[in-house]
Amino acid sequence: MKKIRLFALCTVLALGGGGLSAVAAENDGVALAIIYDTSGSMKDPVPDEAGKSSPKYVIANRALLAATKQIQAFATNTASGTPRKVEAGLFVFQGQGAREAVKFGPFNPAAFRDFAESFSKPNGNTPLGNALRKASESVFNSPLTRKHVLVITDGMNTAGPAPEAVLPGLKKQAQEKGTSLSVHFVAFDVDSKFFAAVKKQGALVVSAANEKQLNTQLDFILKKQILLEDEEPAGGKAK
Repeated sequence: MKKIRLFALCTVLALGGGGLSAVAAENDGVALAIIYDTSGSMKDPVPDEAGKSSPKYVIANRALLAATKQIQAFATNTASGTPRKVEAGLFVFQGQGAREAVKFGPFNPAAFRDFAESFSKPNGNTPLGNALRKASESVFNSPLTRKHVLVITDGMNTAGPAPEAVLPGLKKQAQEKGTSLSVHFVAFDVDSKFFAAVKKQGALVVSAANEKQLNTQLDFILKKQILLEDEEPAGGKAK
C-alpha cells in the first residue's frame, strides 16, 4: 500500500538596513506549493472518521478542503484588517513528472475547492522527486519570503528520481538565492522508516494511520510549520 505524505518548504529571508527593510516588509508572506498524489494507489481504502473505510483520494480530498479553509482563514482573519500575503499552487502527477492543477499565484481558495470537490480518478505513477523539483521552482520564483512545499502522497517514489536525490540540488539552489529549504512529511498508512533518507536531510517525518490523524497532522504542519500564525504579534506581522 502507498501512503500520504506531506512535504513543506519553510523559509524566512531577513533583510537588513534602510531600503532593504522596506523590501523585506513588502515581501513578507507565505509561498506554498502543494503536491497532491493522483496515482492509482489512491483508490485503496483506509479508515475514515466514521470508523468505516473510504478510498484514500476521498479522504485526501476532504483533507485538502480543510487545509484550504485553514489557509484562507489565515490570509483573511487579521487583527489589522489587512489580508496576509499568500501565494499558492496545486501540483498533481502526470507521467514522469507533474503539472499545475491550480496555477501558482495569489491564493485562490475557489480553485483549490473545485479540485478537491471534483477529483475522482487516481491513476499512474508516483514521481515524487520530479514533482518536488517542479513545485519548488514556482516557490523559488515567488517574491514572498516564507517558502514552502507541501507534498501529499500515498506512497514511495515509483518514477523518476527519489525526493532524497532531488533535495540536495534544491538546498543548493535555495542557498544561491539567499534563502533556506525545509521539508515535512506526513506518512498516511505507511511506515515512516521508508522516508528515513529524507529525514536524514532535515525533513520532518510524522505518521497518520487514519483520516482523523491525517487531519491532525495537516493542522499541525500548517499552523506550526508553515503559517506560523501563533508566532505573529497583534499587528499581524511575523517576528
